[in-house]
Amino acid sequence: MSLVILNWIGAAALCVAPFYITTSEGQALAILGLALLTRQAVANKTWNLVTLNIIGIFGYFSNFIG
Repeated sequence: MSLVILNWIGAAALCVAPFYITTSEGQALAILGLALLTRQAVANKTWNLVTLNIIGIFGYFSNFIG
């Protein structure tokens, strides 16, 4: 699978996640989307976005596990 497609999947997951964020599925989508877009942010060396994405992943994961 092309890495560009993974970027688009991450973006799509983050577009859908807010509508279901109160469910575990929505939180999982947010985690997946942020993880996929973090790879792109690292490649582009946009460290502020990497930091925001990692903090978001930890936040959604802490809510996901209860």
